[in-house]
Amino acid sequence: MLKEILSITGKPGLYKHVSNGKNMLIVESLIDGKRIPAYTKDKAVSLGDIAIFTENEEIPLGQVLENIKTKENGVKCSIDSKADNEQLRKFMAEILPEYDRDRVYPSDIRKIINWYNLLIEANLVDFLEKEQAEEEVKTEKEIDLKEKTKKEVKPATVAKDVKQPKQQTKANKPATQRSTNSRKMG
Repeated sequence: MLKEILSITGKPGLYKHVSNGKNMLIVESLIDGKRIPAYTKDKAVSLGDIAIFTENEEIPLGQVLENIKTKENGVKCSIDSKADNEQLRKFMAEILPEYDRDRVYPSDIRKIINWYNLLIEANLVDFLEKEQAEEEVKTEKEIDLKEKTKKEVKPATVAKDVKQPKQQTKANKPATQRSTNSRKMG
């Protein structure tokens, strides 16, 4: 679900990818439902591609949003995105204790809170379920395909009755003769 939700630089809020046009995307605002074009010059980033830095690895944004949803019981955040930096860091530490305090800025935490609130208002609350289900289905299909190909593949046999074509060598190559007659043009 998060792959379809976009953040576009210079435009407020989040947008849902609706369609593709020539050299542009057609997106729908989650705030007011208006459809607008997002051109190639606009930097559009899918929320599914965003990750949060931690001390050991990067955690996908979907997991962070799911942690917020668990903490807030599926309703809007109790903390305001305009709170001071210390409150924001404390909130982030409750959600993701191992987040990297040097690389995750208060402005990033504000964005995450705003995005979460917008997604909750738009009733888009499945942050992980579809992605995990799709991965499970893909792995099951891959296993099924591998098993089918193993069963269906038979070793190729060469028929004994079929004559193989002879390869021509220079010795048995027919000589080509050039005609010495001049061609008539015209």
